[in-house]
Amino acid sequence: MNKLYDVIIIGAGPAGLTAGLYTSRNKLSTLLIEKGIIGGNINEAEKVDNYPGFPQGISGIELTTLMHEQAVLYGTEELNDEVITVKTQDKIRIVKTSRGDFSAKALIIAGGSERQKMNVPGEKEFTGKGVSYCATCDAPFFREKKVAIIGGGNAAIFEALHVAKFASKVNIIHRRNELRATAIVQDKAFAEPKIEFIWNTVVTEVEGEIFIKRLKLADVNTGEESSVEIDGVFVAIGLIPSTSYLKDIVALDNMGYIIVNDRMETNVPGIFAAGDIRSNSIRQVISAAGDGATAAFYANIFIEK
Repeated sequence: MNKLYDVIIIGAGPAGLTAGLYTSRNKLSTLLIEKGIIGGNINEAEKVDNYPGFPQGISGIELTTLMHEQAVLYGTEELNDEVITVKTQDKIRIVKTSRGDFSAKALIIAGGSERQKMNVPGEKEFTGKGVSYCATCDAPFFREKKVAIIGGGNAAIFEALHVAKFASKVNIIHRRNELRATAIVQDKAFAEPKIEFIWNTVVTEVEGEIFIKRLKLADVNTGEESSVEIDGVFVAIGLIPSTSYLKDIVALDNMGYIIVNDRMETNVPGIFAAGDIRSNSIRQVISAAGDGATAAFYANIFIEK
């Protein structure tokens, strides 16, 4: 067992980084555990223009880099590792990782989410061979190519707008007859001449040889089948919370998100949750940061009891 920390934070997205800043500034020894890249999914955002203080916008990577620097400046320690499970023992929260067990008086869970898959034939086989889940990462590989975007929310439309900077044509394939994205985002998509829409349609199979060649489609209303020839597809149909390791440990809703109160407290004393991983989150950077600050504030009160 390593040293006893005041607080351990799981996840280094905006919620976790803000929580680390607040706990460290309050002189609480803090360990931040992240299995992936510091910043989380917001790193994929080419431009964040709705975070206060940046009227000209800022890239997701730049924003989380600044958050990270600030948390470390005040003393947040870091560990790059995956959490296997957590438990409470004698009023101490224990976090088990592949590198060993770490203990703390309070735990803040601020882990992120994983991209939801279409779960259709060919998707897995062609992942990395035309199927992608990150336009920011892979869009430059599709210069002057025909690309499809699957989804109709903000994430999907942002992906489409980014890919349109490189591709010759972008088909947005959506299972409904209207987008779920906010109005201002929709306006940008409708104004982009490279973007075309395929409504009321789902992908039933990904086909190709070495690389992807086409998508087999089906109309959700009539069942009529069709296909579209493409060179790449970006899947943006939602996120799945990374909470599988928390089953039977804290209360989760029917989607797998952590249930908390307005203090970010879970049903287990001393364990808090913040950001996109909590139930009913609006999944915005600013709300994640606010959650992180709230969790840190009440974690401090819990420790001082």
